[in-house]
Order: sequence, then C-alpha cells, then structure tokens
Amino acid sequence: MPIEQARSQQRHQRILDAAVAVFSTKGYHGTLVDEIAAEAETSKGGVYFHFPNKQAIFLALLDRLANILRERVEAAVATRQDPIERAEAALHVVLETFGSHRRLARLFLVEALGAGPEFNARMIQLRADFADLIRVHLDDAVAQGAIPPLDTSVAATAWFGAVNEVVTHWALSERPGRLEDAYPTVQRLLLRGIQAGAALHGD
Repeated sequence: MPIEQARSQQRHQRILDAAVAVFSTKGYHGTLVDEIAAEAETSKGGVYFHFPNKQAIFLALLDRLANILRERVEAAVATRQDPIERAEAALHVVLETFGSHRRLARLFLVEALGAGPEFNARMIQLRADFADLIRVHLDDAVAQGAIPPLDTSVAATAWFGAVNEVVTHWALSERPGRLEDAYPTVQRLLLRGIQAGAALHGD
C-alpha cells in the first residue's frame, strides 16, 4: 500500500475515533465539524476531504458499529450446529458488543433522534437486516422441530425490539453495570416466548 494511501486511511480512522468522543460528549446536534477536526488533530478541510458533512461522519460511525456487530454474530453462529444455540450465540454477542461500546450505543439509540431522514432510513434498514438474521435461525429451528411453527418474522422483530429496549435502558442508566449480565434473563424470556423445547418435549 502506498504511503500516502496508508496515511489517508489512518486519518480517516482518526476522524471517526474523534467523532465518537465529540458526539458522545455534545450529542449529534451540539457537535461542530470544527470540534471533530480539533479532536482528530487535523484541519477542517482534512475532515471534509473524507466526509462531505457531519451527517456523513455519523452514518459512517453507524456503519462501523453495524459491521462490527454483524461480523461478530456471523463468527459466533458459525461455530454452532443447533439453530437454538445459534440464536442464543447471536443474542449473547449482541449484548457483549454493545456492552463494550456503550458510548456508541447511547449515541445511536438515544442521542441520534432527529439526526435526519437519511439516518432514520439507515436505522430502519439495519433493524430490518438484523431482524432478518434472527428470522433465518428461527426458520431453521421450526424446520428442525426445535420450536413449534410460528410467524418467524414477527418473532424476530419482537426479539430485536426486546434487545433494543434492554440496551437502550442500559445506555441511559446512571449506574449501568455490565450489559452482559442481562443475558440469562433475556435468554430465558425470549426462548420461552418461542417455546424452545416444546416441540421436542411435548410441553
């Protein structure tokens, strides 16, 4: 990789890291591009070289978090054969990932309200993508008889909504504790909701 290209990528990453710090402190609407540039130790023109505006920076951060989450979920489920275990692994990874990125979780789930139609559209698409990921595993579980037949699209949306609410509550809490500690309770509630084991055990 040419030196100049490597430097450009490093500055791109530095700007995103700086944006996390500034957005998390001042919120989306209270943040100025000048402040991100100062935090990144670059010029305002240097920021605009990589991003046309503040919203583009925000969307890039959202995509980065979504990619981290998706990669970790895919890696976790790839090691499981049972569809219920895959769903459980995905759930655990989501809580673990948000748990290690609290500032980003708070930023996107709480602070970003009103960030604009483009952001809202991207969030809707990401929610649909992750709900669809859950649905695939629930479909497998139904096909293998691990859970009774059900509307997996509705169930997947409910799963995502429950996790979203738990993460949002944690992100807003003044004494949040460890998000991963919520996993056993969330796991039991969600598995009970789809009657995991009922098809096999006749419950």
